[in-house]
Amino acid sequence: MNLAHLIDQHEGDRVALISRSRPTTYGALRDQVAHVRGGLAALGVERGDRVVLLCGNGRYFVLAYLATIGLGAVAVPLNPASPSPEIEREIAKVGAKVVVVEPAAAHAWNGVTRSAVPSVTTVIATEGGAIDGSVELASLLDGPTADIVEVEPGDVAVLMFTSGTAGAPRAAMLSHGNLLANLEQGRSANVQIDAHDVVYGVLPLFHIFGLNVVLGLSLLRGATVVLVQRFDPSTALDTIRERGVTVVPGAPPLWLAFSHFDEAPADSFATVRLALTGAARMPEEAMKRLKARFDLDICEGYGLTEASPVVTSSAGMTVKYGSVGKVLDGIEVRLVDESGDDVVEGDSGEIWVRGANVFAGYLDDPEQTARVLTADGWLRTGDIGTVDDEGYLYLVDRAKDLIIVSGFNVFPAEVEEVLAEHPGVAEVGVVGVPHPHHGEAVKAFVVPEPGTHLDEDQLIEWCSDHLARYKCPSKILFVDELPRNVSGKLLRRSLV
Repeated sequence: MNLAHLIDQHEGDRVALISRSRPTTYGALRDQVAHVRGGLAALGVERGDRVVLLCGNGRYFVLAYLATIGLGAVAVPLNPASPSPEIEREIAKVGAKVVVVEPAAAHAWNGVTRSAVPSVTTVIATEGGAIDGSVELASLLDGPTADIVEVEPGDVAVLMFTSGTAGAPRAAMLSHGNLLANLEQGRSANVQIDAHDVVYGVLPLFHIFGLNVVLGLSLLRGATVVLVQRFDPSTALDTIRERGVTVVPGAPPLWLAFSHFDEAPADSFATVRLALTGAARMPEEAMKRLKARFDLDICEGYGLTEASPVVTSSAGMTVKYGSVGKVLDGIEVRLVDESGDDVVEGDSGEIWVRGANVFAGYLDDPEQTARVLTADGWLRTGDIGTVDDEGYLYLVDRAKDLIIVSGFNVFPAEVEEVLAEHPGVAEVGVVGVPHPHHGEAVKAFVVPEPGTHLDEDQLIEWCSDHLARYKCPSKILFVDELPRNVSGKLLRRSLV
C-alpha cells in the first residue's frame, strides 16, 4: 500500500487541479508525479528520507508531495512564509535530505545557515533563477519515471509540525495508514465529496486540514481542487462563481470575513452545497449571520494534527450551533476525569481519541509521546468537551495555554523563548486574547532589564525575524513584574 495510490483510479480526462488558472487532469497528474518520483530517485531520495516542502498552494506542491510519499520517503510541509531561523530549526530537526523551494520562500531559504542543516544534499527550485546551485523541478518532468514503492501502513508518510497537545512545536509522525484511515473514516460523516465536486482550496497545504482534508479527500474521491495562494473575500466569491465551486472548507477567519462582507450578493454561494469549518471554534453569531444572509449552513468539525486530523463532523446532519458534530465511524472517543475514568453522562471531561487515524508519536521525543499516548492507544487531546443525548460533541475548553490564530496553533512558550533572547528583556509572559477576525491574537507581557528602554514595535520586529507572522505578538505591554505562584510558576490566567 501507499497513500500516493489515491489518484490512480480516476478517469484520466477529469480535472484534478486548477492552479494559476491552469487545469491539470488526473491522467496528466499521474504522469507528472511519476516523472518527479523518477527525478527524486535519481537525486538519491530513498525510502525514509525526509523531503521538506517550502511551497504554497499550487501544482508544484502537489507534485512534490505525491512523488515524495510515492517513493516511501517522508514529506515535511513547512510554512513558506516563515523566517529563516524557524525554517532552519525545523529542517535541522527532521534531518531533511532535499528541500523544495518556491520563489516566495527563496529569500527565507537563502537566509538559512547551510552548516546548520548539513543533511541537506539537494535544493529543488519550483521556478529557476532565485536559488544558486538548485535543481529546477521542471527539469524533473523531462526525465525518467519511477514506480510507486509499496510500504507498510505504519511507515511514516508526513512529518507535520504541531504545537497542539504537547507544548512547543514538535514533528508529529503521520503514517500512510493514519492518513488513509482518516480519509475512509470521513465517509461516515456524509462528507460525500465525489468526482462532480469542485473544492475551494485556500486552506494552506502545510496545515493538516488543508493537506489531508482539502487535498487528500478531494483527490481520493476524484474531485477538482481549485488551489488558491491567498484569500481575499471579493476575489474568492468571483472564483466560487466562475468555477462553480460546490465545497468550501475554511477556518473561522474565512467565514468571519464573508459574514462581514456587506457588498456580497445574497446568491454568492448559490453553487455551494457543503461549507466546512474547523481548526478553531466558529463563533455562533457568524454562523447565524451567514445563514440569514446567504442561506448557508456551516458544518463545524473537530480534529487535531495528531488525529490526521478529523475526529468529529456535523456534515450531513442537522447543524447545532456550538456543537462540532458527531464522532466519525471507526473512531472511539471517551470523556475522562483527572483520574482517567469515564465521566458521568452529561458531565464535561478531557477528550480522548483512539483509532487507526491516531499518530505514531513525536519524532525523536518519546517523553512527550508518552504524555499524549496511553499504552493502549488513547490520544489525550487536552481539550475538554461534553456530549448531549443525541451524541453531539461540544467543546467547553481547549488545550491548556494553547493560542489559536486563524486556525494555527501557537504555544506561548515558543514566543516567550524568542522574546527572552532579546538582550533588553528580563522576563516575559505570553497569552492569547480574543480577536474579531483571527479568533485569537498573541499578547505579550514584558519585564525590561533594569535601565533598559524597550519599544513595542522593536520587539514585534524582533519576533518577526524569528517566528512565522501568525505567532508574533500583536500587542506588547511592559510591566514591572509577572504574576507567579509560590513555586515561581507563571500564572498566565492573571495576565490581563
